[in-house]
Amino acid sequence: MLVPERMMTLLLASVAGTLAVLAAVVRLAGFSLARRRARLREAISHFVEQDAAPSFTTDPDGEITFQNGAALERFGSRGGQTLVHAMSEVFAHPAATLARMQQKAAALGATHEDLVTRRGHVRLSVHQIGEEGFLWRLEDMAERPTGGRGAETISLPMLTASRSGTILFMNEALRRIVGERVRTLDRIFTDLPLHPGEEHEIATPDGPLRCVIAEIEGPGGRSEIYLLPLPAGRVAPHDPASFESLPVALMRLGADGRVLAVNRAARALLGQIAPEARLSDLFEGLGRPVTDWVADAVAGRADRRPEVLRARRGDREVYLQVTLSRMVEEGKVGLVAVLSDATQLKTLEAQFVQSQKMQAIGQLAGGVAHDFNNLLTAISGHCDLLMLRHDKGDPDYADLDQISQNANRAASLVGQLLAFSRKQTMNPRIIDLRDTLSDLTHLLNRLVGEKVVLNLTHDPDLKPIRADKRQLEQVIMNLVVNARDAMPGGGEIRIETENVTLTEDLRRDRATVAKGDWVVVRVIDEGVGIAADKLQKIFEPFYTTKRTGEGTGLGLSTAYGIVKQTGGYIFCDSVVASGSCFTLYLPAHERLALVEPEAAEASAPVLPPEPMNATILLVEDEAPVRAFASRALKLRGYTVFEAENAEEALRILEDESLIFDVFVTDVIMPGMDGPTWVAEALKARPDTAVVFVSGYAEDVFRDGRPPVTNSVFLPKPFSLSELTATVQNQIPH
Repeated sequence: MLVPERMMTLLLASVAGTLAVLAAVVRLAGFSLARRRARLREAISHFVEQDAAPSFTTDPDGEITFQNGAALERFGSRGGQTLVHAMSEVFAHPAATLARMQQKAAALGATHEDLVTRRGHVRLSVHQIGEEGFLWRLEDMAERPTGGRGAETISLPMLTASRSGTILFMNEALRRIVGERVRTLDRIFTDLPLHPGEEHEIATPDGPLRCVIAEIEGPGGRSEIYLLPLPAGRVAPHDPASFESLPVALMRLGADGRVLAVNRAARALLGQIAPEARLSDLFEGLGRPVTDWVADAVAGRADRRPEVLRARRGDREVYLQVTLSRMVEEGKVGLVAVLSDATQLKTLEAQFVQSQKMQAIGQLAGGVAHDFNNLLTAISGHCDLLMLRHDKGDPDYADLDQISQNANRAASLVGQLLAFSRKQTMNPRIIDLRDTLSDLTHLLNRLVGEKVVLNLTHDPDLKPIRADKRQLEQVIMNLVVNARDAMPGGGEIRIETENVTLTEDLRRDRATVAKGDWVVVRVIDEGVGIAADKLQKIFEPFYTTKRTGEGTGLGLSTAYGIVKQTGGYIFCDSVVASGSCFTLYLPAHERLALVEPEAAEASAPVLPPEPMNATILLVEDEAPVRAFASRALKLRGYTVFEAENAEEALRILEDESLIFDVFVTDVIMPGMDGPTWVAEALKARPDTAVVFVSGYAEDVFRDGRPPVTNSVFLPKPFSLSELTATVQNQIPH
């Protein structure tokens, strides 16, 4: 018996030794992996440390693990914080953008996006580091070049400095004066901080030298500093010849804001300046009296605080960043104004604000549509059920009819918001605008009244377009009604169509129309016109030039959204007291031999003539909508199974003895959405027809077509007749 026991002991010892060796190998592999990751992080840190663009490394949760010198200078120390928190200083709501980019980098290795911020265009790029890290880099794309070859060729001494006082560039003229290339401002100037427009002393090999300073602030906290050396013994800093030739736009002002001198660069920005003009005569848009701003600058309360103002010049729109600096010359207090062109900055800011506004309206419309259209479906649907039980002669029928009409008006209002945000459910098809406008002319003539003459002119070879006919008719009606209202004394409205072939891109109003074939529609009136300062706002929602009670401010915004969703563009040209011209560019299509059929209009609610033999699976998370839809389908004679979510629907389908003819499902639901569960169900029941319902066109219906075959889309709010007719059309005959 001892031999087996000894063998068992040896066997156990051998197993224990093997496990110990295996544990040691695993631990050694872990240490090796950790060392490799540490070396990788160290190599990346050394690589990006001297990069001029701010760079960060993060872990998978987005926490910052390293930032280079440029990132420390721009954002400060962010150790232990998330990149989302740091990027919130660059653009609004960065969480979604960073998550999307990190996910893409994890799949592809790297990605980048160009973003528009209040400071201009930036490029944000991300690279995956190893298996659990990411390298982020932020690059200013619209940064104006400083310290380049052009600065080397000018004879005026200049340098470029960061916000911390580090000298990033010195031109040859300044290097000759200083005698060497230095790295910080305190090695040149003996009397920091700098005050633009005033004298400062610089250290040179030949002794102190007095200079007048001009400073231009640039992006990223950088500044260009120009020096005007003064001759020995010179007291007054003003040299007319040097002031005139400075490459910086400068103005000298009296303490009362009167303009004393303007150099060549400033005149190029401001145009002709009247004698004895004051600063308030040249600029507007400060938000308070310019004289108060001047008084604050003279007193030192607003010294070197830049303001972006609009120049008063009639030939073109110019925005300037103006910085006032206090100076004392021959015992008198005055000001030096440094001007820099901010027109491009204001344009980028306007684009940013417009995009943010569009995004906000789109989010509002989507939320309103999803919830409000569910309520409207329940209201109008149960109203239809009541109307089925009342004849037109019944005293209650008129009240029910009023409820139904007002529910439809509410649905129309939501539809206008959806059209502006480009989430309106479209039914695009190939149409001939000549036929569409001819059919619409009878209604338009009734709309404009007897004082207004409506003329319609067509291109004889007009190409077809692909659009939603009803929505396009709404655009034309909105434009014609606005033209009528602009001519209270009567006049002529002309609607013209023509084919236009653009040989190159057309750029106007911050939009670019691609070259190619377009169908152009113009609506021209002889009305009061629109002022130039209001033209940029007319397509904004709820903005109207009409008096209170005469307009909702949604007509033009609705037209804008419909045209953009169709793939087109809309522009406005207007002259006050002469009239306006609205121009639509719609993509032209090749003429088709077959005309696409129009969708049949829903009839008024009626009782079914005979029962239908079909089984329906109804999936809807809103109980009132589900109750109405179920009753409507049962009145038609269908057998209806109800489910309040996708998961319950799939559990019902586990019973293979149940045969369903049609799935009727909402798109957006808690948990699994409509298209997802339908795709899963069709794997086992491929021949089942589908009806999708939703409050607005989701991304899955972006091109106007449902995401699965043998399916249709029914937008909410829908009536009893629309629901039953849609389901009936989906049942195989």
